[in-house]
Amino acid sequence: MTAIPKIAPELAAHIVDPVVYGNWRALLDTFATLRRDSPVAVAEIPGYRPFWVITRHADILKISKDNATFLNNPATVVVAPLMAEMFVAHLMKGSPHLVKSLVQMDAPEHPKYRRLTQDWFMPANLKTIESNIRAIAKSAVDKMLSMDGACDFARDVAAMYPLHVVMELLGVPESDEPLMLKLTQELFGGQDPDLNRMRAANISPQEATELMAQTVADFNAYFEALAKDRRANPRNDLATIIATGTIDGMPIPDYESAGYYTIVATAGHDTTSASTAGAMWALAQDPAQFAKVKADRSLLPGLIEEAIRWTTPVQHFMRTVGTDTEVGGVPMKAGDWLMLCYVSGNYDESVFPDPERFDAARSPNRHISFGSGAHQCLGLHLARLEMKILFEELLDRVDSVELAGEPKRSQSTFVGGPKTLPLRFVAA
Repeated sequence: MTAIPKIAPELAAHIVDPVVYGNWRALLDTFATLRRDSPVAVAEIPGYRPFWVITRHADILKISKDNATFLNNPATVVVAPLMAEMFVAHLMKGSPHLVKSLVQMDAPEHPKYRRLTQDWFMPANLKTIESNIRAIAKSAVDKMLSMDGACDFARDVAAMYPLHVVMELLGVPESDEPLMLKLTQELFGGQDPDLNRMRAANISPQEATELMAQTVADFNAYFEALAKDRRANPRNDLATIIATGTIDGMPIPDYESAGYYTIVATAGHDTTSASTAGAMWALAQDPAQFAKVKADRSLLPGLIEEAIRWTTPVQHFMRTVGTDTEVGGVPMKAGDWLMLCYVSGNYDESVFPDPERFDAARSPNRHISFGSGAHQCLGLHLARLEMKILFEELLDRVDSVELAGEPKRSQSTFVGGPKTLPLRFVAA
């Protein structure tokens, strides 16, 4: 009988440590070691259920495309200690999910829910709102240029611009955008002392889960009121589509409706914010590359894809094995839990030569930041368009950028990216 490959305890600990994700250097080193020595192996971490850790690009891609074998719904899709899993199951009366959205669904349920809003995020519809997005981008650059040559790009520009775009699509009033940003940061930054609900350091995973449950309750209350309004007063927005949508001829249940609103409101902007800040971080460290992209806008699509790869805002998802199978020649049993390490896949040397180097001209760039298969990111076209328009506007009006301090990534194992990016810049 073949022995089950296992990860060294010190490396396994890194995989669930938000501080390591904030450090990034240690995280990349850990994943490089695992890709080389243990690309498909089990992590046994005190307080957690054992789970497989998948670190190579090819294996992650294979699993992502096989939604029949590797399931989203049976267990939590974000790594969590056993006590947190038990807390959620108790709170949600048996469900493993604080939020049930497209991310937590499998077929045949998933495609039915995805079809409700899919057309809103397709290029044909996005063309109709491109002028609105450009106006929002111009306003974001106006704000940056009003700051006398210095700003925190992550907070002042990257966080607010995609937020405003998505909230307009959703139908959330601009006056409520600060609340949406606060709740999103609490949800995705539950372990970060600068972002979690209590702004507390050394918070345990159990405490973080309990605080995130409070944040989810706030989201649910807000969107319940929004849905009630849209059923009474329909508009041409996503909030109305969700509020009045039906599945198999029946209204969307409250649990699924709340999850739908929450995933659109949070993932719809936070991941794009992270990639936008990541692009600017890389350009601020490389004046020659900034000048090259400024002079040749045909490099913008490459810049965007490289920023999404280099930043990797969604850092992992969990899957549950639905039937006995194998990955990378390693057998797995039905019910096994596994982690898709997108950061590792996006830094896989066999796919991305010199992966830590940011290269706007990198080609091909087969990053996996948007996932693949049935669960590929619904908003990928919107994210690309938002970033393209913002950098078109910014590069027209800024001559140079440089770091004005040490940028910091959020301390989060799930969704992460730059949380501070101090810049100095010279207006054109």
